[in-house]
Amino acid sequence: MTLFEKIAAREIPAEIVHEDGECLAIRDISPQAPVHILVVPKRAIPRVAEAGSADAALLGHLILTAARIAEREDLGGGFRLVINNGPDGGESVPHLHVHLLGGRRLGWPPG
Repeated sequence: MTLFEKIAAREIPAEIVHEDGECLAIRDISPQAPVHILVVPKRAIPRVAEAGSADAALLGHLILTAARIAEREDLGGGFRLVINNGPDGGESVPHLHVHLLGGRRLGWPPG
């Protein structure tokens, strides 16, 4: 069971800012921006490279949910969505999730 599955099962505490039937969104415990929220599907997909066509609706739901949360978080000036894939891509938990970052000007390139 992944860290995020344990959070969804309420076995590990987290600051949940959104939850619906498909996903939950939590504040990152090590924020990289003033607003850093993780949008996590309840159904575990290890990483985006392992997602299939059957996951398309869920992936779209994660992105649209992140956009709605960005609006609630007053990120009208801009925000960034990030999905890490694999160790070289910064993946630390093998459970796909979307990072919503904002609240300051974000530089480019990101890493």
